[in-house]
Amino acid sequence: MSMTRQSYKKDCIILSTLEDLVPKDHLVRKLDSCIDFTFIENLVKDLYSEIGAPSIPPVVLFKLIFINIIFKINSMRRTCEECKVNIAYRWFLGLNMYDDIPNYSTWSKNYVRRYKDSDVFNQIFDTILNQAIEYNFIDMETVFGDSTHQKANANKNKHKDVEVEIVKKVYEDKMLEEINEDRINHGKKPFEELNKKEIMFDEETGEVIENTNTKHIKQSLTDPESGCFHKGEKEKCFAYSHHIFTDKNGFVISKTTVPGNIHDSVSFFNAYAVLNNKFKDKIKNICLDAAYTPPPICREIINNNHTPLMPYTRPKTGKGLFKKYEYVYDEYYDCHICPNNEILEYSTTDRNGYRQYKSNKEKCKKCPLRQQCTKSKKAQKVVTRHIWESYKEQMNENRYTKLWKDNYPLRKETVERTFADCKEQMGLRYTRYKGLLKNDQYSTLIFACHNLKKMALWRWKYTSNTAQKSSFFTFFLKILKFFKQKVIYSF
Repeated sequence: MSMTRQSYKKDCIILSTLEDLVPKDHLVRKLDSCIDFTFIENLVKDLYSEIGAPSIPPVVLFKLIFINIIFKINSMRRTCEECKVNIAYRWFLGLNMYDDIPNYSTWSKNYVRRYKDSDVFNQIFDTILNQAIEYNFIDMETVFGDSTHQKANANKNKHKDVEVEIVKKVYEDKMLEEINEDRINHGKKPFEELNKKEIMFDEETGEVIENTNTKHIKQSLTDPESGCFHKGEKEKCFAYSHHIFTDKNGFVISKTTVPGNIHDSVSFFNAYAVLNNKFKDKIKNICLDAAYTPPPICREIINNNHTPLMPYTRPKTGKGLFKKYEYVYDEYYDCHICPNNEILEYSTTDRNGYRQYKSNKEKCKKCPLRQQCTKSKKAQKVVTRHIWESYKEQMNENRYTKLWKDNYPLRKETVERTFADCKEQMGLRYTRYKGLLKNDQYSTLIFACHNLKKMALWRWKYTSNTAQKSSFFTFFLKILKFFKQKVIYSF
């Protein structure tokens, strides 16, 4: 059989409309059908002047950003080029084939002149989330929290050593109050502050300098507001951390962005406060990973009438030594009892909020279990217990409930899946912007687009299933009517 040659025609006349050319099940149709994007005009109308030349509609500008993120184009220049030839994108923007696509620099100019110092990005996030709530897609009975890092637009080899002020933790004042109360009850002198004095020497004079409120960190020369991130086997780099909470269905309901050198247990309090300001009364359970098990976090969650669902962390003791839980705590006598039934009496309460219980040296020297108990040269065992340890014990008891077993395994399907989708499909893995404000605003749009896409797919599926059921029900009624007429005519 011989090969058939085809003459390719490069030009033709299409007598059709954009509405006919865009596929009925294209993602842009699903996005457009789930929410009325004109809400953006109401959010930014105060940022525009009432006089002067007409501007490009703000809805078009933000839809360009949505296309950029949802379809992972990752370049505003390339997004504008794609919109020139992509019929579906033009339909979504509301532009016909003869309308000009905005220049790629138009968005950046509008951002600098209008949107940079506004709250429009958070308002867009909240509006999309509220629309999902109206559709009953959000289930906030149990929320799942975690953080992930996003590599900053900074060279990891270009940095300098700087001295910065240590920021006080939000719970330090309350903890200092309870530490001093505990020390006074035990006949100890109270602390004036929690920070220990760091002894430093002046290289020129050799004089001793006392520094209480500073520490040394690596600061990027490219993006000074990013933080040096280093965790486990992950690559050491400058990054930003995004702390989010998701509902049971994977919708992001709250987010906070901080430099990458801030630990999850520190950034949690700010992120949790943002969450409570919005949905405190709607939430019953907080599901977190092992990084959030310190007693201050457990106390914060329980005091807000939420149930903490977290995993158990095994004691980090040496091989062949007794575990910490084998030293039983007697709350009535405020002491610990070792495996050899000897008492470890209270010694002091340190600045970190831990009570220290020490054994009798003379008894430990003769103890047959000494090698399994301690390797201290002083032959003395020290066991610590935080003043808020009872909150952590209450959290650990939740592990045996059906509530924990039903909800904790869902972390990988909710918050971890959200991070994976946003990194792989929406450009959350790397950032193209410098500065905390820009990265906070752009990440807000990324999570808003995540919610928008998820809501659009769910809404489309729901309406399609409803339409199919409706058509089937109508067909079934017609059949019943047909047979009913047959029976009447037969008589």
